[in-house]
Amino acid sequence: MRIRTAVSATALSLVTALALTGCVAGENADAEAAEPAGSSDAAASEWSADTLDVDFATYNPLSLVIKDQGWLEETLDGVTVNWVQSAGSNKANEALRAGAVDVGSTAGSAALLARSNGSPIRTIGIYSQPEWAAIVVPGDSAITSVADLAGTSVAATKGTDPYFFLLQSLEEAGVALSDVEVQNLQHADGRTALEQGSVQAWSGLDPIMAAGEAESGLKLVYRNIDFNTYGFLNATEDFLEESPDLAQAVVDAYEKARAWAEENPEEVVEILAEVAGIDPAVAEKVIVERTNLGVDPVPGDAQRKVLEVVGPIFVESGDVADQATIDKALDELFEPTFAEKADPANIAG
Repeated sequence: MRIRTAVSATALSLVTALALTGCVAGENADAEAAEPAGSSDAAASEWSADTLDVDFATYNPLSLVIKDQGWLEETLDGVTVNWVQSAGSNKANEALRAGAVDVGSTAGSAALLARSNGSPIRTIGIYSQPEWAAIVVPGDSAITSVADLAGTSVAATKGTDPYFFLLQSLEEAGVALSDVEVQNLQHADGRTALEQGSVQAWSGLDPIMAAGEAESGLKLVYRNIDFNTYGFLNATEDFLEESPDLAQAVVDAYEKARAWAEENPEEVVEILAEVAGIDPAVAEKVIVERTNLGVDPVPGDAQRKVLEVVGPIFVESGDVADQATIDKALDELFEPTFAEKADPANIAG
């Protein structure tokens, strides 16, 4: 079994919407602090700070590998590494804005939204090109297309890729947002609401979505990988200014994890299954079928092209004041120098 490291044109046309996601149960449960790792009693070292707060998330498999392998703790002698679980892009953005994490992982759309609304973050790396969102309905539903969503109630988590996936899907199908009742529910709660019949559809997120397919017979009625934005690794501007050495170490660790994941796909599946509390077969579907880790880590034109499509939808939906704000945020969001200099050989382990 090998993790997909390149997406062919044929594959792109067949797949669509993932985002390795969720907390244990979803991309959007409350951010959950994990126990600090590393020794707080270690002598001061050459590093610029004595603590590093970094997130891990089930929608970001490379973060799970880094945490599991303990590479940052081994490399950053004298630095206490605090791991904080992000249950979703919006929760990671909240943690970044509040200073609860120095580095946090989100979907690209969520990073752009946060920057557009004044959050001082910059994208320092790209961790995946996932197919992590899709429109999901019960197995016996009469809904067969996005056009059928008019007049229905749809669960989606605002501020995350599945929500923006829904907006793009509705626009493409010619369905006005006002024709749909959007229930703002956390991802896991969206699945529950769908299964209990309180909504007719759900803009879902993996691995919860894949688990729903396997366990409850849920079906994906619309997939489009072009409506999914990349996985963005973001850092606060203060952190980048004050601790560029630690930021570089994090990006270096991500590149070590990328190579390790390619060589050890079965272990990545096991790690995801354990952290997310899902069946290994479901984790395998998420990792092998719906996650492309073999992407250029340097944020640039490919990501900007995707976000230039999403930006106007933010304005239309009222999530951002105007297009000028979007354009300014796009110009300021990317900080490619860390990924350009990334060297996994700098990481111990």
